[in-house]
Amino acid sequence: MNTDAPTRLAAATTRLAARFDGIHTPETVARYVTDSYVTLHRTAFADPRLPDLAEGFAADRLTALAPSETTPSVLFICIHNAGRSQMGAALMHHHADDAVRVHSAGSQPAQTVSKSAAAVLEERGLTLDDAYSKPITAEILAGVDVVVIAGGGEAVPRLPGPRYEVWDLPHPPGTDLDGLRAVRDEIDIRVQELISQLTTHH
Repeated sequence: MNTDAPTRLAAATTRLAARFDGIHTPETVARYVTDSYVTLHRTAFADPRLPDLAEGFAADRLTALAPSETTPSVLFICIHNAGRSQMGAALMHHHADDAVRVHSAGSQPAQTVSKSAAAVLEERGLTLDDAYSKPITAEILAGVDVVVIAGGGEAVPRLPGPRYEVWDLPHPPGTDLDGLRAVRDEIDIRVQELISQLTTHH
């Protein structure tokens, strides 16, 4: 554990306990902060932001445990949560803003987000600076309205409740920027179509 991690995690727990007051007990909040840190440490152990990432991850999971009845939610999944699912989440957040709650995850999370995916998003004025790879969790998977499998080859549990969509997207190597741009543009089109469906019918 990072030397200052206990202090930062304690502060994160205090902040989240206040944020979720009346929704989750302080004990539940503390448990999710600790579990999120341990979970992310398996892949992001070298990231100095780890306690902060754990706070954000715990917040996402706690939010999913008490889903909104008015705000639709989407989970983007690809194998490593480094490229396609990150692009989907970033583009949806860009187009939908707060009208849709957005999550992303991977069946085998990478240590870092793809620099090439970040580069082609930067061409659209978007950034992945705050993004990080994370695993699929039961709370978020069960709490969303739509699960988008961005690639098609991922082993994703099928739970009752969410609608599952498989987007058959290629997985070009990071050196193929033209291929990544084509994937980005295809994701962008599908994201805007999905936003239209969700905001019209939710």
